[in-house]
This record gives sequence, C-alpha cells and structure tokens, in this order.
Amino acid sequence: MTDQDTSLFQMTLLHRAAAVEALLTDLLSDQPQDGEISRPPRLMAAMRHGVLNGGKRLRPFLVMESAALFGAGTPAALRVAAALECIHSYSLVHDDLPAMDNDDMRRGQPTVHRKFDEAAAILAGDSLLTYAFELIAAEATELDPGAKVALVTALARAAGIGGMTGGQALDLEAEKVKPDEAGIIRLQAMKTGALIRFACEAGAVIGNANPEDRERLAEYGSAIGLAFQLADDLLDVTADAAHMGKATGKDAAAGKATLVSLHGIDWTKRQLSGLVAQAEELLAPFGEKAALLKQAARFIAERQS
Repeated sequence: MTDQDTSLFQMTLLHRAAAVEALLTDLLSDQPQDGEISRPPRLMAAMRHGVLNGGKRLRPFLVMESAALFGAGTPAALRVAAALECIHSYSLVHDDLPAMDNDDMRRGQPTVHRKFDEAAAILAGDSLLTYAFELIAAEATELDPGAKVALVTALARAAGIGGMTGGQALDLEAEKVKPDEAGIIRLQAMKTGALIRFACEAGAVIGNANPEDRERLAEYGSAIGLAFQLADDLLDVTADAAHMGKATGKDAAAGKATLVSLHGIDWTKRQLSGLVAQAEELLAPFGEKAALLKQAARFIAERQS
C-alpha cells in the first residue's frame, strides 16, 4: 500500500466514522421518537456512553464501502451501518460486565457499568440490541421490504446463538476447557467474524448484488474477520494497555487458548499475510472499485490498536 493509498483509506475511514457518529448522536437523543412514550435520561446517557466513545467504526465502514461497490452509496447504507454499530457496541457493553470479562476500561474510558452501574449497563446493551433492528426496519431506511427482511435475518443470525453470542458462550467455556485449534477457529469465527462477515454481505444486499457476488463479499468478510481476531490476539500479547485503551494480557492470565498461544507470533504474522492475500483475491473481479476494501484488509492485519 503506497502512502497515497494509506492516506485515502484513512481519510475515508474517518469520513465514514464521522457520518455514523453524527447519525448515532441524533438517533440517541433524549427526545422521544414517534411511537415512544418517553426516553429515560439516565438510560440514554448510558447508551450514548457505550456508543459515542470513539472507535474506528470499522464495521460501519465495511457496510458502506461494500454497498458502494455495487453503486449503493445511499442513506440506507448509513442507517444499516449505524444499526450494526449499535449491535457491536451492545456486545462490548455486556462483554465488559463482571460476569463476563470484568473490564474497567474501554477505549480509554470507564466501561458503562463502571461509569453508571451494572443494571444500567445491562439495560443499555438490551436497548442498543433492540434499537438496531428498529433502525433497519423503519420507514426511514429506504430499502425494499425484501432487502430489509434479508438484512434483519442475516444480522439476527450473525449476532445470535450461531454467531456472536454463541461465540461468547464458547469463549467463556474456553477458560475452563481449552479448545483445540479447530475449536478456536470456530469460536473466533462466531464471536468476532460473524458481525464482520455480515457487514460485508450487508453491503451486497443493499446494493442488490447477485447471489454469487453476495457470497463473494461474505467470504471476504470471513477472511478479514479471522484476520481481525488474529491481530487482536497478537496485540493482546505485544501491546500495552495505555496504547490499546483497554486491558491487555488478559487471555494469558485467564489461561485462554488462542492461535497465537498455540503457534507463536511469527506464525500468526504469516497467517495474517495469507488472509490479506485471500481477501484481495476474492475482490479481484471488482477491479479498482474494490481498492478501499483491499486496503481495509491490510489495515486490519497490520493495525496497532
């Protein structure tokens, strides 16, 4: 990736993040929306603390860039991206709870249950999860009903028992019984990879892509989803908490098996290079239109925080 390519990618990532941040700020105001009786201020404050706290907004970026690949750079893509960020943020709020990972810091700030309390964190997460599906289904999301049904179904599967929450359950079990390599890959594909796969597939749905291209984007999402988790596990070993904005070294402390702990740092770096090549190969039929998505794969594999 040239310096010019990197600059364009970073600028686009920041631009997409700012757009999502602005929409979420508006959507999560204290003002009740049509059909709502009221919005409890403390609940809304906890929700905003869990969502509007920085972050790269990588998953929304993938939704919007994947949609743009099919000529669908529309407000609908932004709303779906915001919905996905609500799901992702809810998962972090709940993941940080004492019964789960018991973290005090997230993106350099107190976690929601530390800033407020555990009940507020649970309800904030519940509300973000529910609100995500409302955002997609709402009349303001200008997609045909079939596309909305496809998106809601795919997101529910990615976030649910066969995806993220199922992966979280396997992750907790892994603290007691270490999985083998196949088990680690399955766990990570569910816990982390499922939402990233959805982000890429969602863009194809929004853009009314044919089934072959939709599957191609989903496979690209699977490749970069695994790369994201490998890079995360690598950073857990090599980075410090101040740089990451959250605790590091927790996998080793908890006795969790990861691919990094099984195979080492050098092997992990080779795998990351291979996953970047796989992602680029999947995008090859789209030519230069997929340049930013190719750069996203490299960014994920080489990220430092």
